[in-house]
Amino acid sequence: MSVSTRQETAGGIGTSPVRPDGILKVTGEFAFSSDLWADRMLWGATLRSPHPRARINGIDLTAALALPGVHAVLTAEDVPGAKRYGLEHRDQPVLAMGQVRYAGEPVAIVAADHPETARRAAARIAVDYEVLAPVVDGEAALDPAAERVHEGGNLLRHVPIRKGPQDVTAAVVVTGEYEVGMQDQAFLGPESGLAIPAEDGGVDLFIATQWLHGDLGQVADCLGLPPEKVRLSLAGVGGAFGGREDVSMQVHACMLALHTGRPVKMVYSREESFFGHVHRHPARLRYEHGADAGGRLVYVKARIVLDGGAYASTSMAVVANATTLGIGPYRVPSVTMDGYAVYTNNPPCGAMRGFGAVQACFAYESQMDKLAAAVGLDPVELRARNALEPGDTMPTGQVVEGPAPVAELLRRVRDRPPCDEVDPDPRARPGGVANTTHGEGVRRGVGYAIGIKNVGFSEGFDDYSTARVRLELVGGEPAAVVHTAAAEVGQGLVTVLAQIVRTELGVQRVTVATADTTIGSAGSSSASRQTYVTGGAVKAACEAVRRELHRRAGGAGLTDLVAALAGGPVEETVEWRHRPTFPLDPATGQGNAHVQYAFAAHRATVDVDVELGLVRVVEIATAQDVGRALHPQSVRGQIAGGTAQGLGLAVMEEIQVVDGLIRNPSFTDYLIPTMLDVPPMHIDVLELGDPSAPYGLRGVGEPPTISSTPAIVAAIRAATGLDLRRVPVRPEHLTGT
Repeated sequence: MSVSTRQETAGGIGTSPVRPDGILKVTGEFAFSSDLWADRMLWGATLRSPHPRARINGIDLTAALALPGVHAVLTAEDVPGAKRYGLEHRDQPVLAMGQVRYAGEPVAIVAADHPETARRAAARIAVDYEVLAPVVDGEAALDPAAERVHEGGNLLRHVPIRKGPQDVTAAVVVTGEYEVGMQDQAFLGPESGLAIPAEDGGVDLFIATQWLHGDLGQVADCLGLPPEKVRLSLAGVGGAFGGREDVSMQVHACMLALHTGRPVKMVYSREESFFGHVHRHPARLRYEHGADAGGRLVYVKARIVLDGGAYASTSMAVVANATTLGIGPYRVPSVTMDGYAVYTNNPPCGAMRGFGAVQACFAYESQMDKLAAAVGLDPVELRARNALEPGDTMPTGQVVEGPAPVAELLRRVRDRPPCDEVDPDPRARPGGVANTTHGEGVRRGVGYAIGIKNVGFSEGFDDYSTARVRLELVGGEPAAVVHTAAAEVGQGLVTVLAQIVRTELGVQRVTVATADTTIGSAGSSSASRQTYVTGGAVKAACEAVRRELHRRAGGAGLTDLVAALAGGPVEETVEWRHRPTFPLDPATGQGNAHVQYAFAAHRATVDVDVELGLVRVVEIATAQDVGRALHPQSVRGQIAGGTAQGLGLAVMEEIQVVDGLIRNPSFTDYLIPTMLDVPPMHIDVLELGDPSAPYGLRGVGEPPTISSTPAIVAAIRAATGLDLRRVPVRPEHLTGT
């Protein structure tokens, strides 16, 4: 086959080949990071603070060290390099130094020859705490008189947005105050990894993560080692959704391995996992929308406060997303918005699917429903009347380029046939088969929402990926190997990269090598960016391979790969970047901060038992522009999965934090949707193509999580007539009890 024509190839882009890891995961044969093993392996455990805020006056390790089978007990004094780490701001201690700032903060680590021995040893460590009153309210933390979580104060970042004239009035004004609870990523595979000391004095770490090179920089610094002596390889990842973007036990496992000279494995329990990773930021949002009598927006004013918890993580980027996307996919001439990310003594918060846009969307879409009622318009028509179009400007002044099918997405979900049938099966009623009701108090409601999300890293971040493609003869046939550091976290990236190689080089035999740090960075598997950026890098590397093949052919058209490869393999490594983004103006928030926008709309139908306060989501219709569906089946899976996560935030998922303490760190008490909670979904995929992106694709993973939550809550409002301003919606919100 001619590789210059790039004809449609079996298993190439636009098709849905079987995932190479799919059967193994379904059958339970896939090796996750918690399955790792090594000869002479020790087990690591962590002692965590029971207090959200306290001084540490002393630590006594005597009893722990005396336990048979214990090989090491380490504290902050044993950290060999930098004492702190962090993705954006290195403010988080490897092990607590002099004080603790949240309940669950690591204080000491243990290595022993059995996991139970390690846990028992950690429990024997005696810590002299002087308990202090914690700062647990985000709004109160902004008060200059509040106790300081960190010496520099409690304000992490303030993002002001000022667009257009600021002193404007409107014929119709609606206001509202909203609250979003703390959601957990709830991935099924808890944090785990294996560190093996190396003969060169370095360490090899096999880890479930979202960002190998992000981990590498932090781990090497904390170990006091040059990066070339810290080698990370991706182990099997049991889900992520943002919760593995930060370092958890990486440094701890490596410290113990280097200290003992033996491999050390760490696996968090489910309870410890709730303390060991960041969560979605709780938010308080205050909005004011002004419109003319016909419902066209005149201005939006808003204040957003995100509780970042004890350490920075990605809070500074999350608050930027919440504000720059904070009016939604609408045309608004005047915007006055202030976003704040603050420190408290609550659990640290950071990346989770939707990354700031989720919290804002719940508020602005609730406002759009209020505005529709105030001006007497259908909720979809009001939104369509104000919908962004190409050439419009965002609150940052950035021009919307390429397709922006906001009105079309809304009308597609509205025009889908309604769900009018009532299922007689008692399992289809709120409350299920509990026989608590026979449907006497059940009311049906329908709600709509649409959201906007940026794709990729923003504000001038050097967002790139590195890919190596090698083409050679194996058994007389052309075969390709693609190598990147991009983390496969369940999203199907390994499948897509192979599809790109098949399409670009016309070969069927493609191997995706294990991701590791022996190749340049691919960035994080977050921000819906990997198919765009790493896919772009693989495509560019394949193009470089083709150029070399054509050179070998003397510039003539290449029709015989076997002959072209007779002179040896062709290997090319490419570092690929998307078009640049730029920082926001610190005073006005103006600037071309984002590389791409993605849109999704939802219609939700719910049944609510208004007497019992129980909700059942009956049906969801959704429409999303994906630019180009490289693997159509995976695209639909991402949309369904993201919608289910939004459903969880709407009606059940919340980490209950009281006075800085997590009260429900288990899947018994932290509820996530099951198969019985997820309704039939009708998914409408648009492929309108972004001319600046590889193959015209748009990031897919996050938009469905953003608009599904407010659509479900809008449906509950329609069923009950209640002014619901907080998610998740609980039974007591519906019954007044």
